[in-house]
Amino acid sequence: MASAPRIQLKSVDNDTANMTMTTTFSQRLSLLRLGCTAVLLLMLCAAPCHAQTVAVMVNGEPITSYDIEQRSKLNFLSTHKPQVRQQVIDELIDEKLKIKEAKKFSIDPSSSDIDGLYTGMSSRMHITPDQLTKTLASSGIRPETLKERMKAEMAWSSLIRGRFKESLQIGEKEVVAAAKSNETSEKPDAGSFEYKMQPIVLIVARGSPPAAIEAKHKEAEALRNRVQTCDEANTLFKSMPDTAIRESVTRTSADLPASLRDMLDKTPIGHLTEPEVTKQGVEMVVLCDRKPTTVDTPKKKEVRDKMFADKYEAKSKSYLQEIRKAAMIERR
Repeated sequence: MASAPRIQLKSVDNDTANMTMTTTFSQRLSLLRLGCTAVLLLMLCAAPCHAQTVAVMVNGEPITSYDIEQRSKLNFLSTHKPQVRQQVIDELIDEKLKIKEAKKFSIDPSSSDIDGLYTGMSSRMHITPDQLTKTLASSGIRPETLKERMKAEMAWSSLIRGRFKESLQIGEKEVVAAAKSNETSEKPDAGSFEYKMQPIVLIVARGSPPAAIEAKHKEAEALRNRVQTCDEANTLFKSMPDTAIRESVTRTSADLPASLRDMLDKTPIGHLTEPEVTKQGVEMVVLCDRKPTTVDTPKKKEVRDKMFADKYEAKSKSYLQEIRKAAMIERR
């Protein structure tokens, strides 16, 4: 009789243990299910969890409603004009085709290539790449949206210029004839010159008051009378504080804007051009040499560039139409 209670107590302990084990196993199973669900959700949302409804399939590659929305925002930011949805879709289809076609010929711009273009664009806008990214983000645009467009343009341009190099060439006779036909009696085409020059900057700190800039401008005007040769300019400006004289550069008439060409043509060799206020300070150019050259005049370069652009556009359009016909495009 004395042992019975002990057996009963032991039996109760086993039941409790079994219940505890069952409960623990059930909890673990539930946690495991929750964990698997969480992992699945994370996998589905590896990319941002935006609306990913597929609108078009291009050779097996999807264009989603989110892609269309992003490109619409980017185009609006560039043009300040809303675009018809179908135009945006067609643009995205063309880019898919361009990238795929370029890959057939081993043309596939790398991430570093695209990052270089992205940095170049920000530099032209006088901002940093991070600032460009923030500008896009303020309009709800991911940087990848812009980079995808850059990739398509870069790949397609390399493909067209490489495959059709011969047919895109512009003959000298064509250029001369076109340039002559565009000439007017009021403004005949001027000759072409090669200029050797050195840029000079009298540095003015950012945020300086107008009086400081004006004082530096007057100093630059006075220095113009002291310089008669490039050697004198180098000796003078290299010894002056807050002044930079850069390495000499050589440019032709066709490489320079009309305003700078006119200024250089009026400047005697060895002398300085009129000072100009810029972001860096007050800038001038010392003209080291100027001589005639047989390379394109500004007018001929303008004509040649336009003729090339017309040929390139025609070839690009016909080639794109060709690969569009062969593509599998499924609209949903």
